[in-house]
Parts: sequence; structure tokens; C-alpha cells
Amino acid sequence: MKGRFNINPALQKAIFIVAVLLCLSSFVSSPVALVGGFLFVYLFGHPFPDLNSKSVSLLLKVAVVGLGFGMNITQALAAGKDGFLLTVFSILFTLVLGYLIGKKLGMEKRTSHLLSSGTAICGGSAIAAVAPVINATEKDMSVSLGVVFLLNSIALVLFPILGHLFSLDQHQFGLWSAIAIHDTSSVVGAAYSYGEEALRVATTVKLARALWIIPLSFVSLYLFKGKGKSIKIPWFIFLFVVAILVNSYLPIPEVLTNSITTASKSLLVLTLFLIGAGLSIEKIKSAGWKPMILGLSLWVAISVASLFLIVNLY
Repeated sequence: MKGRFNINPALQKAIFIVAVLLCLSSFVSSPVALVGGFLFVYLFGHPFPDLNSKSVSLLLKVAVVGLGFGMNITQALAAGKDGFLLTVFSILFTLVLGYLIGKKLGMEKRTSHLLSSGTAICGGSAIAAVAPVINATEKDMSVSLGVVFLLNSIALVLFPILGHLFSLDQHQFGLWSAIAIHDTSSVVGAAYSYGEEALRVATTVKLARALWIIPLSFVSLYLFKGKGKSIKIPWFIFLFVVAILVNSYLPIPEVLTNSITTASKSLLVLTLFLIGAGLSIEKIKSAGWKPMILGLSLWVAISVASLFLIVNLY
């Protein structure tokens, strides 16, 4: 993948590796990593484009499971309980609103359903799970993913700023980011930059929210008559739960669990750099204005509605 500056491939790879090492250090924040990945590829190109998406998927799962070793089951259950009603409300609200706006815009049903599903639950993971069930085309998927990834990138940078502006405490911000930001990586990244409690609450609520992929896939199967299609289950979430249980009930040395969670946070920052590296101007342009209006409308609506409920109820 070429950038604006045509540099020697060996130098391109060397600079990319240095950027990766910086992300694994403690010197780069989540928003900087995401924006840095985008700018790097825009300027210099991507030396390993074929490995990017596979690496993002694997690293995110490993990082999330690792974060479980820094959590206690009592705290996790409390956070999950607080987020349950908000999750149910937000999913139903987003799916219904997405259907109505998509119909008003005259969008193809599959594209609007994919975008609504990604906004309602967990961004790219929900889109990837629902797409084969509804027989979505590659174009439907790329358009939906393009819109979701763009809004995720904006949210990662914008939400911590808004959280401080509205004087949200750690618990409130964790809930808000888990409900209003699409993708797990951006949720965890935004919460990580806000504070430890925010990170704990956001990760727990978001992963509990991600399990709704399963019932949504069955509903989508019925609505789009996708006979014979299989349902993808996000198994890594169960490993996250196992990590929490191990940390809560087994006598593991604190130095070991601290090391695991520190390494997981570094992997998360690297994941965000790679996500930024996979977001190009071409992908953004290819989305088109109708999907962009739908995605932005849903994002703003759920962000405002959930913020209002969180500020007044928690």
C-alpha cells in the first residue's frame, strides 16, 4: 500500500516497526496511536497490508482476555448489572431507529441492517457476524465497516474530552463509552485514557453487550430468511470471564497479574495503531452519503440518549 511519499520499502518497514515498538511502550496514548496509524499509512503507506486485519482481530482478543486478570468478579457483576438495562434499551432503540431512518433514506435493507447492528452492539464484530446470516454482499460489508470504523476513530478521541467537559465520574464514563461507542477496541481505548475504574466498567459492560450478537443473529436469520446459515459466537468473551474468575479465586501473585494487565494495555494501544493503519481515505469515500448519514444519526442519537440517562440515573 503506497502513501504520499514514495520511500524505500526497507526504510518503510523499519519506520513501521519503530512505530509498533513505540506503541508497546508507555509513551503513546490510545488516541495518539489511532491517529498515528492513519497518518503513517497516509504518508508512507503500509508495508504489511495483508496482515493488518488478521493482527487486529487476534491482538484485540488477547488484550481483552488479559485485562480480565486485572478485574474482580464482584466488581464485574456490579458493572454488568448497572449496564444491563441500558444495554437492552440502547440495542432496541438503535435497531428500530436504524430501520426507520434507513427506510426514509431509501437505503438497501441489508446495508441499513448491518450498520444498525454494528452501532447497536459492537461495531465490526457484529457486522462480521450478521453479514453471512443475511447474505450481505462484500460491498454491503465494506460500506458498513467503513462508516463504523470512521465513527469509532472519532469517538476514541472525542469521548474523553466530552467526558471531562460534562464532569462525568469514572463509573459514568465507563458506562457511557460502553453504550455509545461501537467497537470494543475504541470503547476500551477511550476508557483506558479516562481512568482505571472507567476501563473496568467499560470493558465488562461492552463484552456483556457483545453477547447480544447471538440473539441478534437469530433474529436476523428469521427476518432475512437465511436458511442453513451458521451463527458466529464470540468465544473470547468467555475466556475473559475465565480470566476474571481465575484472578478472583486463585492465589496468583499480584506481580504476575499486574504484568499481564500492563502487557494487555500495551497490546491494546498497538491494536488501535493497526486499526488506524487500516483506515484509508479511499474507504471513507467509498461509504457514500446515505450510509454516512445513517451511521452518524444513530451514533449521535444513542450518545445523547444514553448520556442523558446515565447523568440522571447513575
